[in-house]
Amino acid sequence: QVQLVESGGGLVQAGGSLRLSCTASGRTFSNYAMGWFRQAPGKEREFVGTIVWSGGSTFYADSVKGRFTISREIAKNTVNLQMNSLKPEDTAVYYCAAATVITRATLEAGYGMDYWGKGTLVTVSS
Repeated sequence: QVQLVESGGGLVQAGGSLRLSCTASGRTFSNYAMGWFRQAPGKEREFVGTIVWSGGSTFYADSVKGRFTISREIAKNTVNLQMNSLKPEDTAVYYCAAATVITRATLEAGYGMDYWGKGTLVTVSS
């Protein structure tokens, strides 16, 4: 089993920045993908982006491309989501996830995630 714990959520004004972190513990794998997702009130969960643990390649949803950056800290087993130029529509619960089998759909759309964190709330005020 893999445990994922998100942190860093909070309240920020529009135009501001926030950095979320996701720390993984438990079983390890030779390679996997970590993803970020979000779910706004009353809406379905939305793919934000992914990072390949081995190599660090990243993929983003069009809605966040150019504003959000995913990075990893290998020694800490942590993936970060740096969010800049935040908008009120970025308000959501943000979830971290991990996929042990990597496909194109996994990287580009977040399909096939095996493990999920409990989420952290980000609120962007206008």
